[in-house]
Amino acid sequence: MSEGKELQKKLFNEKKNGWENLSSETKREIYNYCDSYMNFLNNGKTEREIIKESKYIADCNGFTDIKNVEYLKPGDKVYYINREKSMYLAVIGYDSIENGINVIGAHADSPRLDLKPNPLYEDDGFAFFKTQYYGGIKKYQWTTIPLAIHGVIVKKNGEKIEVNIGEDDKDPVFVITDLLPHLAQEQMKRSLAEGVKGEELNLLIGSIPYNDSDVSEKVKLNILNMLNQKYGITEVDFLSAELEIVPAFKARSLGLDSSMVAAYGQDDKICVYTSLTALMNIQDPKTTAVCLISDKEEIGSMGNTGMESHVFDTFISEILNKLGVNRPNLLDKVFCNSKMLSADVDAGLDPTFVSVAEKNNASYLGRGIGLNKYTGGRGKSGSSDANAEFVAWVRNILERNDIKYQIAELGKVDIGGGGTIAYILANKGMDVIDCGVPVLSMHAPYEVTSKFDVYSAFTAYKAFFRA
Repeated sequence: MSEGKELQKKLFNEKKNGWENLSSETKREIYNYCDSYMNFLNNGKTEREIIKESKYIADCNGFTDIKNVEYLKPGDKVYYINREKSMYLAVIGYDSIENGINVIGAHADSPRLDLKPNPLYEDDGFAFFKTQYYGGIKKYQWTTIPLAIHGVIVKKNGEKIEVNIGEDDKDPVFVITDLLPHLAQEQMKRSLAEGVKGEELNLLIGSIPYNDSDVSEKVKLNILNMLNQKYGITEVDFLSAELEIVPAFKARSLGLDSSMVAAYGQDDKICVYTSLTALMNIQDPKTTAVCLISDKEEIGSMGNTGMESHVFDTFISEILNKLGVNRPNLLDKVFCNSKMLSADVDAGLDPTFVSVAEKNNASYLGRGIGLNKYTGGRGKSGSSDANAEFVAWVRNILERNDIKYQIAELGKVDIGGGGTIAYILANKGMDVIDCGVPVLSMHAPYEVTSKFDVYSAFTAYKAFFRA
């Protein structure tokens, strides 16, 4: 090797594909782990379903609802579930909690369609549900694909009815129609953002009329009668329902080499699964390890299940109480001494749309977990911007454990940007950096990730919890 080559190897930040030179055993571990991950995605397309799945995993690994625990000691494993939509889990460390905690935070919600409060109507022999989109979507992507209905209906007496239609092979599916190209001349003149308008996202759900010549809206009546027979509901019960419209297709391996995952909702269920399973592998940590699964990140993290609520603070306060160490201002001190990975996805570089990326500072599929020192957009607006000392500390953990990683930003400076829950935890005084998996087609009904990066996230999160 020439002198220049040796110097280059020593000084350059080499960016290699993570699949290169992997052993057959490691590849097997990656593929097996991602099989479980895809099963998790198939069982959890909504935030409520994700929390249900996460509770099951936690229960199987010796975790206990903190409400059922009187005292806590090092090594104990507890969780708290907030309104079936967010969850906080902890493994109590041997160091004084006053010295801080290690937190990894992800979110369970994903872009989707929600039913409006008065959704059901009939028009020209068809029954439809009116929808409202949730989070940032390209509306045209949601037409002409098979859709399923997930969620709950709560009757006025408090009875809760779970709904899941469209996932089983024997179930019907639903669809939002679109114009045939032959008659779409005017539609095709619209901008891409207006190609399909919000009020055109109407879910087709039926076409058979009720057999009675004396009634109007016969198709609507027939649909309501079917729902009444199956679930015991009437039209007014939609007022207290949370029904979400999600793609009906399953998570699948992508590519002839099966190197990628194609699935709905990987933003950010991918980080939920990797951080959750990482915590399940932690026994007797030095520093208390905390995994938080939040809701409503896609619409600003507001509400009592979003990260802007104080429920996470309440969970940590409860831990302090049951450790017998709580006192005024201790919670603030704990947060100021804590470290956090904001586990959220990053926009992977797409060679088809490379113009929006700055290649030297983009994340690439297959190169490991991605660190984002800052998110925000156009001048770092809305970013917590991790300090250099903390970035170095995280780098040290990853390199010491031989975990492949990359540092990137979300697109060119003037193009746009995005945000995560990072700033919310940073506002509490924590050192925070975004740390997640690169994704292609983010926010689309079918997103793409590399299995190598999924496994890298899992190993990175384990190393962080053990630090």
